Amino acid sequence: MGATSSPERLSLLVGLAVMMAATLPRYLAGGHQTRLTLLACAIVAVLAVVLAQWRLLAAEARGRLPALLRRLLVCLALGLVAMGVWQLAVAGWGGWALLASHGTTLGLLLHAVGLWWKPVEGGEGKV
Repeated sequence: MGATSSPERLSLLVGLAVMMAATLPRYLAGGHQTRLTLLACAIVAVLAVVLAQWRLLAAEARGRLPALLRRLLVCLALGLVAMGVWQLAVAGWGGWALLASHGTTLGLLLHAVGLWWKPVEGGEGKV
């Protein structure tokens, strides 16, 4: 294994948990109880890994985390706006549950690509 904890990984895991939580309303509205239960269990598992990664972070690495989480929030907001524009212009309005699911997915992808393309100051850029 040998993987070390990093604030970049932690921010991606938090984004993954947010994205998975944003998908819950789609399964709830669709009546997919089994998938809803599995997704809820997966969210709990991801949050457990987030907690474990947080405990492994060095003090200086924890100092970089707020900037990464702000970047994540900006990317999630950009993803929601972009998907809203896309749904209105091309695909037709699919509802708020679809917008939340697709928008947060795009936002997390933007965040991940942004970490690779332009790392936060003080980071190694390794994800």
